[in-house]
Amino acid sequence: MKFPQIHTLKEIAEIIQSQYVGNENFPVEGLNEIHVVEPGDIVFVDHPKYYDKALQSAATVVLINKEVDCPEGKALLISDDPFRDFVKIGQHFNSFKTSNQSISPTAQIGEGTHIQPGAFIGQNVKIGKNCLIHANVSIGNDSVIGDNVIIHSGTVLGGDGFYYKKRETGFDKLKSVGNVVIGNDVEIGANCTIDRGVTASTTIGDGSKLDNLIQIGHDTLIGKKCLIASQVGIAGCVVIGNEVTLWGQVGIKSGITIADKVVVMAQSGVGHDLEEGKSYFGSPAEEARKMYKKLAANQILVNDYLNRKKEGNS
Repeated sequence: MKFPQIHTLKEIAEIIQSQYVGNENFPVEGLNEIHVVEPGDIVFVDHPKYYDKALQSAATVVLINKEVDCPEGKALLISDDPFRDFVKIGQHFNSFKTSNQSISPTAQIGEGTHIQPGAFIGQNVKIGKNCLIHANVSIGNDSVIGDNVIIHSGTVLGGDGFYYKKRETGFDKLKSVGNVVIGNDVEIGANCTIDRGVTASTTIGDGSKLDNLIQIGHDTLIGKKCLIASQVGIAGCVVIGNEVTLWGQVGIKSGITIADKVVVMAQSGVGHDLEEGKSYFGSPAEEARKMYKKLAANQILVNDYLNRKKEGNS
């Protein structure tokens, strides 16, 4: 998430009442999670295991719970609870804005777009030309939708990401300040849920088609011309390439990459990166040919066992 304007390190430190290491006028442009940080961003880290990753990331400001050597060209914000203060910064610049109308007056809706009765369009939403938004669709704040998009009834765009920190008293929520971006010529089926990014954008590329009952987690990036069948569940921070096909009830673990033109067959569980142009099957998913050979070999063993057992009883 980028701030409306550049702020100084001192100004950000004052928001969270923290100490800092670096020039008080060091520029701060936004905040992001570790996997999407850019120069000018704040990233938070609260465990020694991940200190080096955060300090060596593209982020130029590190919100950390220990004063360490500051890398050249960067700055530190020292906090006793980086998670809490990361949330506080996000809420300072982009807290949730309520609406008392079905279509917010701040929404921008393109020529030729039709919105069926019962749909909700939140604050600062942008919808392109010639779209069709069916009844009872909910489009959350700051969502961006391209041209020629169809969204069927019951779908929710822009729900909060599923991201919590476990405490002794329960769970603290990392409140989402990102959005959802839908490309041109996309069709989204009924009763789909596409979570907004925690700090960045959950994105669906041009020409992709989604069936009914699909869940897409926060900050996931889906490429162009993908085909996703019903009951697919995609966790957060997944990167899916172009022209990927996911058949029914595929489940995908967070933080992995699926390359271009991959096909994942029904009821497969994906827990690792998948290579370009290959077909996969099974749970955990493997290349389809290898999996079929394993299944055939297992069936031969089962049949042999049953035959020997039958002969022993005769």
